[in-house]
Parts: sequence; structure tokens; C-alpha cells
Amino acid sequence: MGLLDDMRAARRAAGAGRVFTAEADDDGMVPALLFIPDISGFTRFIEESGSPEAPFLVADLLEILIEANMLNLQVNEIQGDAVLFYRLGPPPPIRELVQQCRRIYLDFQNYLRLVERDTGSELSAALAEHVLTLKIIVHYGRVSVAQIREYTKLMGRDVIVVHRLLKNNIMGSEYILLSEGYVQTQTPAELARSFSWTRLLHGSAFYDHLGEVAYRYAHLSPLRLLLNAPASAHTKPARSCVLKVRRAIGVPAPYLLRVLSNFRLRPRWMEGATAVHYDVTKAGRLGTSYKVDIFQGQIDFQTVQQFEDDEGQMEYVEKISHFRIFPNSLLFYFIEAVDLDTCLLTIEFRYGHIASHNRLIRFGQLHRVRRFLGRSIRGLAGVCEKR
Repeated sequence: MGLLDDMRAARRAAGAGRVFTAEADDDGMVPALLFIPDISGFTRFIEESGSPEAPFLVADLLEILIEANMLNLQVNEIQGDAVLFYRLGPPPPIRELVQQCRRIYLDFQNYLRLVERDTGSELSAALAEHVLTLKIIVHYGRVSVAQIREYTKLMGRDVIVVHRLLKNNIMGSEYILLSEGYVQTQTPAELARSFSWTRLLHGSAFYDHLGEVAYRYAHLSPLRLLLNAPASAHTKPARSCVLKVRRAIGVPAPYLLRVLSNFRLRPRWMEGATAVHYDVTKAGRLGTSYKVDIFQGQIDFQTVQQFEDDEGQMEYVEKISHFRIFPNSLLFYFIEAVDLDTCLLTIEFRYGHIASHNRLIRFGQLHRVRRFLGRSIRGLAGVCEKR
């Protein structure tokens, strides 16, 4: 066996664990959905914001896009301000695709709203001046899949098409673009039904070496009516997307906040927690990530915000990462002073959707989270009141 054969064999061995869901045609091509959410305003925001936290915010937003995955899409590449997803096999129905686009947009914008609330921060000021929003490109075609060690490389004309469609003739910066390659797989009636909340328009663009490429597009702006109001103790998120527990705790409000934000104390009050892992040099900073060993597994948390309003009510917010059943979920801790020695704590678990179509599984998971919150708040009260 020659050197070239050895290299090819090594590449095949490195990718042997990959499972593909579609068989290749005689020419080696497989049908695939190509899906690119792209952050509009990314470059200007990074270059002109002047905030050292700007790149970390963009990294958080890219993670939001990845965790909002409802269609079992695979990540092929992260390309600075965009993520190239793909799914081999037949195209998803337009109804499911639109639900995916709506979920990504809402999760993305709701996270930005959370950051914008902190009017005293550099990031909030930068976001007020440099708008970040989202456009989503969808194409269906055929690709060649090359396995290069542990990496999957997509190649072919349709991969070029979906990247070129990022540059188009659409006015505005937040929209869904569907190539004719995808549109032709759906019925006109289903297309109209799925976009009843907006207008599906016709468009096209000319590209060198590709010619005229037709597409349909719809602006995402109408979805802004569905965005969460700025979170506070007075807002009431939709019942279907929040679990809440509340308890009076016999300690001053500032003391309770210090206990909540002390990562080292998590195993002492959080239900099922046995250990916590974090960089001690970053403890106490917003944006810090830490891991909690819990119920024979591990959950990733990230501090997002610590806030106090004009009435002295305190709020502490954490994002839960890699929580597959509840993607892009958040924990809100609202602390309201009752008197000098007592405060009222409300813990809210907010989520965009549950990653299961099975009603029994959804009910069971919600019950488990509700029980987890109840036991955790009782444990927290016990730790605080022993001081």
C-alpha cells in the first residue's frame, strides 16, 4: 500500500464513527438541507463597540443559535458570525422549518434584551448604538460529504449557492431566505399556511459562475411582538414557558445575594449537587462559566446578569448551557426585602421550548424541574438561616 492509500485509510478510520442518514447517488452526492443563521451587524459591533466583552457576547450568541436546534441539524462550521448547519436526507416540512427559524430568532433576541437591560454596562451601551440581528438562509440540494479525520467537509455547487445567498438584494437585515431548491420541495398551500404571520415575497440575485438564483423571503420583524418584556420581578412570562417557586428567607437581601453568587456553596443547597468546578480567578465576574456535578451528570451554568432596580429589588440571572431537554434556558433569582432581616426569594426557570414531541416526556421533565426547584430553594433557606 502506497503513502496516499495509507493517508486515505487513516482518514476513513478517524471518521468511522460517523453515521450518515442518506445514501449517496451514483455520483457520490447526497441530498441535504443547508441552514445558515447569520448575525447581522457583527463586524461593526466588534470593531466599533470598544467593549472588551463584545467578542464574548458574540460567542454566547453563537451558542444560543446552536442550542436552539430543533431539527436535529448537524454543525458543519462556525464561520465568525454564522453557523453552517446541515441535515442529510429528505427536507423537513416547511411548518417544522419555520418553527425552527422562529425559535432561533426569539432565543437570540430575548438574550440580547436581557443584556440590554443593564443600562450601566459597556455592552448595553454598545448594543444601543450597534444593532445586532439575525438573517437565516435555507437551501436544499445535493452535497458531497468528505470525512477528513474527525472533520466533516461538505462540498459541491449547492454549498457554494447557500454561501452566496448570504449576499442578496433583500432590503433589511432580519429575514428568512428560502432558495427555490427548498421551496420546490413544498406545496404552495403549506408555504402560505406556514407564513400566515408575515408575507412571503419573491426575489432573486445574480452571481458570477452561478447565474440568476431565485428565492423567497420573509421578514422576521413581526416576531418582535412575541419577544419577552424586559425581565423583572413584576413581569409575568407566558405560563407555558416558566416554572416558579417562592419562599421567605430569614436573612437580609444582600446576604442572600452573596450566597447565591458564591459558586463554592452550590453543593450545600442545590438539589443533587455534589461538586462545582470553576476558575477561581474569574469568580464573581459576570459572564463566568462553571460546572456543577449533579445527579450523576454535569450541568453548565453561566452568570449573565446581576441587577438592582430603583426600588431596591435585586435580580441574579444565570444561563443553563447544554441542557438538551430545555435548550437556552435561564434561571432568574428575584430578591425582595421584606424587612431588615427577611427577604422574599422567587426562583424562575424560563425556557423557550422542550426538546421532545412526547407529551408524557414533557410532563415528566417539567415535574422533575419543579421538584428540583422546590427542594433547592428549601436547601438554600436552610444554608442561609444557619449563619
